[in-house]
This record gives sequence, structure tokens and C-alpha cells, in this order.
Amino acid sequence: MSEQTEEPVIEAEDDAYLLGPKAIAAILYAVDIEDQAKLTELMEPLHPADIADLLEQINSFDRSRLIRLYDHEFDGDILSELDDSIREEVIAVLKPQVLAEAVRDLDSDDVVDLVEDLEDAQQEAILGTLKEVDRAAVQQALSYPEFSAGRLMQREVVMAPEHWTVGQAIDHLRATPEEELPDQFYHIVIVDPRLHPVANVTLGKLMRSKRETPLMTLQEETFQVIPANQAESDVAYAFNQYHLISAPVVDEEGRLIGVITIDDAMAVLDEEHEEDILRLAGVGDGSLSDNVINTTKQRLPWLAVNLLTAIAASLVISVFEDALAKIVALAVLMPIVASMGGNAGTQSLTVAVRSLATKDLTGANVWRVIRREVLVGLINGLVFAVVMGIVGLIWFGSPAIGYVIAIAMVVNLVVAGLAGTAIPVLMDRAGVDPALASGTFVTTVTDVVGFFVFLGLGAMVLL
Repeated sequence: MSEQTEEPVIEAEDDAYLLGPKAIAAILYAVDIEDQAKLTELMEPLHPADIADLLEQINSFDRSRLIRLYDHEFDGDILSELDDSIREEVIAVLKPQVLAEAVRDLDSDDVVDLVEDLEDAQQEAILGTLKEVDRAAVQQALSYPEFSAGRLMQREVVMAPEHWTVGQAIDHLRATPEEELPDQFYHIVIVDPRLHPVANVTLGKLMRSKRETPLMTLQEETFQVIPANQAESDVAYAFNQYHLISAPVVDEEGRLIGVITIDDAMAVLDEEHEEDILRLAGVGDGSLSDNVINTTKQRLPWLAVNLLTAIAASLVISVFEDALAKIVALAVLMPIVASMGGNAGTQSLTVAVRSLATKDLTGANVWRVIRREVLVGLINGLVFAVVMGIVGLIWFGSPAIGYVIAIAMVVNLVVAGLAGTAIPVLMDRAGVDPALASGTFVTTVTDVVGFFVFLGLGAMVLL
């Protein structure tokens, strides 16, 4: 049982966010006393995304109790918003009839997103709740490669022949049963007799035009057709690049089989941004809902790689043991050179990885970008070389030490700019995700070069 012993008071000015700490405390109190009416009242203002956040924030024991008490109001959109790491747990707690009702309200793309990562038994449990036609649509979508447009699309499409008028299209929409239309749609897709999409017409243009107006005269200037096997990252790029609201999806024969809307494309972009950030930090695809074992498994490999690269840098340092033993200043100033190089390399790396993801960095401009980063590194290196040269002179009273760290600073920042751009480009061309391991290699290069140049010059000049 949770520890609430008296009902928490929610004050609007203290808890402006609907899912603030006091709201969560009140919800858990209602769960503790098994007050279904009170729980429903507290949950009613929450968006499905907020309820998903709530389920992710509380522990497994409270989560299962809340779901059982709230199951009569459970919305399928909550399942769509849940983190993958706890979705299976929530589905296992839901009663079969509640799960069936929740899933039936979802569009086909949301059902595909829901079941694609589940175990076979849970997939069958969800697919078994669908009507035969909906089940077939979801199974066909699952037959497409993972992370493809075929998985991302929704099967519910509003289409019209190219010879129709506005009036015919409106009459068709009014006559079509509500359950056969998408919950939200932005275009009517115009098709030829072979079901090849030829144009889009926005609902805004449709509604403000006269009934006798041919649909083809209202077509959008920007029209993109998405092959079902196209990678979802390329789909998201097309939506962002061409400012699309929706786009038809076609099979290998060019026939219309679905549509992708902007909310799904932006969700892909958001996931890719998050994935890049996590991979740059070496934490995989983890989330706050993961348990200790899974989180450890995700992070341990990259920590092991970092250990190996640190050993490599240490081997470089060991070559100059005699110089370090005789000149303490080298040991004191050595981390500064490596740290500055590592930070400069990370700056270039972050820009390069993001530019590769958005396709702004290509073979056409890669050398110009590399030259720019090297020049930036050179200028920054010269600035900090002057600073550290003065620091070395004042701190240790030796002009030679100032010269050594100044030269090492310039060299390492130039190398950082080069490595921070070139390494992710080379990894991308090799078919490896540049966000996955670039940071480790860039840091290794700047550490090894920084230590070697600084200690090597120190040994030559000061001994």
C-alpha cells in the first residue's frame, strides 16, 4: 500500500500543471481507499499522454492497482502514449474486454505501433479483439520492414476519383459511415482508375469551393508520394523539408494503400532526436522506466569501450614517465590540453551528427564544412594558446612551459575540429550510425594527440 493516510489537498496556484506532485498524491490516495468515483473525477481532466506519464512515474504495485480501479475508463490512446518498457506490463494487467474496447478505438497506425514490439502472445491477444478487416490491415502493415513507411501509415484513407466534383466528394463524405473514416484527416487523395494517387485536395479548399468545381482544379502544388518500403527517417525528412501535412503511401505497383499524417512524421523526428542525444551520451535507448539490470546492460558496453580508450591514452602518458617525474608542471597542465580538445571535438561532433541526420551535411559540402571546423579550431586554439601561455609563464615562471602548452593547445583544437567532423562522416559512409560511437573515437583522438604533443614537446624543450 502507498503511505497516504489522509486526503491531499490540491491548490490550483500550487499545482498549475495537471499532473503535479499534489495531483499524483491525490490520485494515489483515491487508489489506496479504492474510491473509484474519486479516481475517475481526478483523472477526467487528464489527457491520455498525461495519464501515460502518470503510469510511467509511479511504481509497478501502484500502477497495477490504479489500472484495475480505472479500467472502466481506460482509453486506447493511453496505450499509444506509453513508453515501450512498461506497455507490456499494462496490457497484462488490463482485463480482456477492457483491452478489446480500448484497441478498437485506435486508428490502424496506432494499433501497429502498439503491437509491433510486443511478444507473440500479447500481439495475438490484441489482434484477436479487432474486426476481421481491421486485423487484416494491421497484419499487412506488420509485413512491411520495421521502421518503414508501411509500418507508419494508417490504412484509413479518404479518396476520390479524379473526375469528381466538390459536390460529389462532400456527398461521399456525408454518406460514409463514421467508423470507416479516419478520426483526423487533412486531405482527400485524388486517384486515377488504377488507384494511383495523382493529387491532394485540402479540406479547406473543398469546403469553400462551389459544388460544381472539379476536384483536380483544387489540387495542392506540393504533392509527395511515399513508397511503403521507404525508411521512416526519410519520410520524416520529406515532411519537414517540403512542409507536408499528409502524404499518400503506395505499394510496389504505385497503388494507394494508406496515408501518413504530420503527427506520425513529427513523432519519428522526435524519436530520432532523442535517440541521437542518448547515443551520443552512450546510454542506448534507455528510459526512466527501465529496471536496474536493463539500464546496466545498456550502459556497460560503452563504459567498457571508454575504459579501453582511456587505457590507450594512458599508454601514451606512460611513454613520458621520466619527463613527468622531473617536471611537475607537465602533470599539472596536461589535463587542460586534453579537456579543451575533448570539448572542442564534442562541439564539432554534435553539429556534424545533427547535420547528417537532417541531410544538410552531404558529399557536396563535406570538405567545406571540414575546412570551416579546422579553421575554427585554429582560431580558438590561437586565442587559448595566448591565454595558457601567459598562465604557464605566471604560474611556473617558465616561458618554455608557456610555449609548450600554447603549441599543444593549437594543435589539439585543430585536430578536434577535424576529428569531430570527419569521424561521424566516415562512420555514416560505412553504414554505422554516427551518433552511436563517434563521441568515443573523437575523445580518444583528442586525448592521444593532446597528450602526445604536449608531453612530447615538454620532453624535448624542458629536459
